[in-house]
Amino acid sequence: MAFFGVMEMATALDILSDLFVFIAPIWIAVIVGVVLGWAWKPKWADNLPSIEPTSNSYVIPKLRLPSWPAFASTSGPHTDYVSTSSGAGSSSLQRNEGENVVSALVTEHDLKNLIKLVEEKDGGPAWIQMMDRSTPTMSYQAWRRDPENGPPQYRSRTVYEDASIELLRDFFWDDEYRLKWDDMLIHASTLQECPVTGTMMVHWVRKFPFFCSDREYIIGRRIWDAGQAYYCVTKGVPCPSMPRHNKPKRVDLYYSSWCIRPVKSRKDDQMTACEVLLFHHEDMGIPWEIAKLGVRQGMWGAVKKFDPALRIYKKERASGVPLSPCARAAKINTKITPEYMSSLENATSDITETKNEDTSGKQIRRSIPKILVFGGVIALACTVDQGLLTKALIFGVARRVANIGRRF
Repeated sequence: MAFFGVMEMATALDILSDLFVFIAPIWIAVIVGVVLGWAWKPKWADNLPSIEPTSNSYVIPKLRLPSWPAFASTSGPHTDYVSTSSGAGSSSLQRNEGENVVSALVTEHDLKNLIKLVEEKDGGPAWIQMMDRSTPTMSYQAWRRDPENGPPQYRSRTVYEDASIELLRDFFWDDEYRLKWDDMLIHASTLQECPVTGTMMVHWVRKFPFFCSDREYIIGRRIWDAGQAYYCVTKGVPCPSMPRHNKPKRVDLYYSSWCIRPVKSRKDDQMTACEVLLFHHEDMGIPWEIAKLGVRQGMWGAVKKFDPALRIYKKERASGVPLSPCARAAKINTKITPEYMSSLENATSDITETKNEDTSGKQIRRSIPKILVFGGVIALACTVDQGLLTKALIFGVARRVANIGRRF
């Protein structure tokens, strides 16, 4: 009996030691991951003032544009720019110059790049399917690929039943309405726009998980009308006149563009549905493996919100609700002919993605020890699925007990 008592005590000690050995690295990794999320910031941002949120929105200071001429703002949540000249003629000249500057942010080169992506002729790596989900009024497929240099790239195809291409165009362009249903978008404002081409420069602030600071985007965007399809380009653009801040942290490398076109419905095989082919990648300032895990875990939950929001938006439009400034801006676009489209599709010139000059911090991220990356992954996993590690722990202990039992 004494022998079995000693064995039982030894077994209990073995289990406790196994528990400690298993739990200790996890908590160390969690602490390292959380600290890493809070401490992740470029050195140049240490001494910059932060933007304080007020009533769930970010207050943008009044700016002067020493290098970019100011031009008259339109209705909507625009930033107030201060003109450095006076007189009607000078104001008109500045407005025209400003429109040219904004139009140059998104060009034919970007359209050509998007067409190549849509036609799968961009010469990049093969796409790997990640997801295939559907609801009665929407179907969704997603793919990912990992280029040699740069963050993971995502491609998705979403088909909405009973929707027109014009409705989807306005829906995705309408920042005012998006603030109502997208809980990750906490601020959106139009900085500049061109009334001729419809090109816009917008400012976004998106909410990130607790271990990361919010992210700020300066986005240039433009729509091309190809008759039975819309090509919508949105990408990060430089804006020297917008000062950087410690919080929210600015995302420089950002690309999110899509093609909207009609397709046959699953219900009656008629052309009453629309597909949205989206191509997206961004460097959020966190390790790419952590970003991939977060995207995979949260992708379907985020996508499911689009369809109910679209149905409400459709009803509001049918009831005669006035268009927002962003929705009105979506109707200003550049029309292109089928011949022009064909010439772009057949172009053989190499297409390289435009990258912003500011790439500070990229080498730092790539040189981070693997243990820190692993710690960040564990921290994110704890946030996304709090029961996963507990189940793994229980399973490991149960297996240990079973092995001891077999020895007796």
